[in-house]
Amino acid sequence: MKYIDEFRDGDVARALGARIAAECQPGRQYAFMEFCGGHTHAIARYGIAELLPPAIRMIHGPGCPVCVLPIGRIDQAIGLALEHGAIVCTYGDTMRVPASGSLSMMKAKARGADIRMVYSAADALTLARRHPDREVVFFAIGFETTTPPTALVVKQAAAEGLKNFSVLACHVLTPSAIAHILEAEEARALGTVPIDGFVGPAHVSIVIGSAPYEGFAREHHKPVVISGFEPLDVMQSIWMLVQQVNAGRAVVENQFSRAVTRAGNLAAQQVVAEVFELRESFEWRGLGEVAHSALRLKPEWAAFDAERRFGLAYRPVPDHKQCDCGAILRGVKQPADCKLFGTVCTPENPMGSCMVSSEGACAAHWSYGRFRDIPVRLEAA
Repeated sequence: MKYIDEFRDGDVARALGARIAAECQPGRQYAFMEFCGGHTHAIARYGIAELLPPAIRMIHGPGCPVCVLPIGRIDQAIGLALEHGAIVCTYGDTMRVPASGSLSMMKAKARGADIRMVYSAADALTLARRHPDREVVFFAIGFETTTPPTALVVKQAAAEGLKNFSVLACHVLTPSAIAHILEAEEARALGTVPIDGFVGPAHVSIVIGSAPYEGFAREHHKPVVISGFEPLDVMQSIWMLVQQVNAGRAVVENQFSRAVTRAGNLAAQQVVAEVFELRESFEWRGLGEVAHSALRLKPEWAAFDAERRFGLAYRPVPDHKQCDCGAILRGVKQPADCKLFGTVCTPENPMGSCMVSSEGACAAHWSYGRFRDIPVRLEAA
């Protein structure tokens, strides 16, 4: 396929792998975190790890928006449907994230909750128009990529005077999470790994641009390379990171220049700023409370804020004791390190959120990487 095959050329990938290996300094180890779940999926799907030299270790980060949702937020959405009789709409992967009491949104639906999968925020607005006698709540999740559509539907609902539509906002912010991993005392207490640089997210950066990472790279002296999702994109970005580390540089470079600019999408940023404001703190699965890392509706849009409308109070809920999803989201563990992986926890029966979304590290490893563990286990035996 034109414009796709060019980024999946096996010969070019192998040549890039050899170039990266030649660039690595003898005796030096490199640890790079790919923050975005899309990059985690690409690394597993295309076997990128096998093309990299042993000196390079790729660490999975908390860049899967479904994975970082804490149980307490899922419980809130389920409660809106079961206790308040609302029609709750959300994206497909969110339906299967484990919640309290062995529930998920899908299992709650089987018990009679009116929870519906939608493809967009606009679909939820359409349902509100069709059911003026019902409260319709859009369970809005995701990073900066999915926030502008949520802001637009809030503005549209206000323009149409829809009184039965509201949003349960769980939109989170990428730069805050990256900084939290490196500097927060509570994050270090949960476990940390050495990180030499970051493969920066693509879709998020299309919206916010590359500029927000510049202060982070400067203050923490960690290079960031914004990368596209194709295998050659990721490999070129890793090569650029190795070059920066070798040279002692720590700047933001933009490998994905065909889609990302320094300023980003100004129109999208403007509509988000009009509707949303920063929360003081927000719980992330695996990271705990992260300051200024999420958004809520501004007071002038309070009529469309489900938390205010229904008087919701957030209650944190601990993860399954044997599930290592939190440690995997921080990069402290790999999927195969979890004793539940591939036995109790599978995509058909996920015990943690990392096994739900295709962008989750556990789901990616289940689909593309678990058979590569077999020789390692045989050698260990």
